[in-house]
Amino acid sequence: MSITRRLLGKAALGLAGAALLMQGTALAADRPAPFDKPGVKIALVRYLSTGDFFQAYLSGVEAQAKALGVDLRVLDSRQDAALQADMVDQAIALGVQGIIIQHGLTESMKDAAQRAVDAGIKVVAFDVNVENPKIPQIEQSDRDLAKLALEQAVKDNGESWKAGYVYVAGIAPLDRRNETWVDVKKKHSGISEVAMFGTLDNPIANSVANQARSVLQAHPDIKVMFAPYDEFAKGVKIAVDEAGLNKGIKIYSADISTSDIAAMREPDSAWAATAATNPAVVGQVSVRALAQLLAGEDPGHNVIVPPTLITQKELIDKDIKNMEDLSAKLPQFAHADVAMPAWMPNPNAK
Repeated sequence: MSITRRLLGKAALGLAGAALLMQGTALAADRPAPFDKPGVKIALVRYLSTGDFFQAYLSGVEAQAKALGVDLRVLDSRQDAALQADMVDQAIALGVQGIIIQHGLTESMKDAAQRAVDAGIKVVAFDVNVENPKIPQIEQSDRDLAKLALEQAVKDNGESWKAGYVYVAGIAPLDRRNETWVDVKKKHSGISEVAMFGTLDNPIANSVANQARSVLQAHPDIKVMFAPYDEFAKGVKIAVDEAGLNKGIKIYSADISTSDIAAMREPDSAWAATAATNPAVVGQVSVRALAQLLAGEDPGHNVIVPPTLITQKELIDKDIKNMEDLSAKLPQFAHADVAMPAWMPNPNAK
């Protein structure tokens, strides 16, 4: 039998493929159970999904799940609290080993989360307080998000100004950000909140814009809008631009996306600064914390992802036009070394 170049090439490819397979098997074998074998199933049960932040969060969850080789099921309640609780039961019925609860209301998710724990399923919660010591809380350090944005507002505008404030009570991250807003008003008595408004009705930005129009008409002396969620900030910006007040009002927010960056970079944009974590990184951390629980490790009860202040000036000076630029030019934004034991695969590794 003659050995041709083609046969040699096929043999080489076969050996290379086998080597890669063995390498992958070895990598899996280096991980603790149950990640040393395929077949781990987890679920993401969502309350909020509208907006760039939540799309990026989902992409991070998917990337880390893929890096771990787990089977991810995504259940989206689209802001239906009762349906979200039912979806936890659906995830239990699917036989998942772990559940990430993403946002929601304490009163509707507390019992649902406990049912999952009682079924022997590991659970983590992102931005919803399920009041359970067995369930780690993934947080963006919401108080620090608000603190960074408000410190910049004071730096830009001094210690005396009239403010509009966008807030919806009962949502854990907004409640934590509100605590900081209350503290800042106490510290700086010259800050006067003349209007509070807000809604989570879809589409959120347009619904907030409708409210903001009325607020601006009733309070033309507002100089600062604190909108600590980027969909809120988008809505306020729509109303401010329509009223021609973009040079007289400054908007401070939390969270970031490529469309937010574009809005902040517009000439004479009222959107002055935001404080944010990378939502994709937060998604990755959520999966990693759950994976640690499944592996018998303790990620801690409060798993906190540190935020970054992002100003309009910085975006322009560093020519940051999208989330990729932001991660490249602000390295602290690209990866959080949180819930990252040595065995954990990093989906951001080149």
